[in-house]
Amino acid sequence: MIRKIIGGAIGAKLAKGHPALGGATGVALATAVPFIISRVSFPAMIALGVGGYVAKRYLDGREQAEGPAKPR
Repeated sequence: MIRKIIGGAIGAKLAKGHPALGGATGVALATAVPFIISRVSFPAMIALGVGGYVAKRYLDGREQAEGPAKPR
């Protein structure tokens, strides 16, 4: 039950953050996340979370180094 709630929250957040995903993709992600959570070990989940955090920090740092985007 908790896996389904977490999956729904993740799917909704991804669908809101990326308009190209739309509602159907958000629903598909919400359905797939509980399955993935049940198959992946806890240490692997932690490694994925840390890896995602590090990647985001790296990409944000690169974006700041490039400066603001030029308007067209």
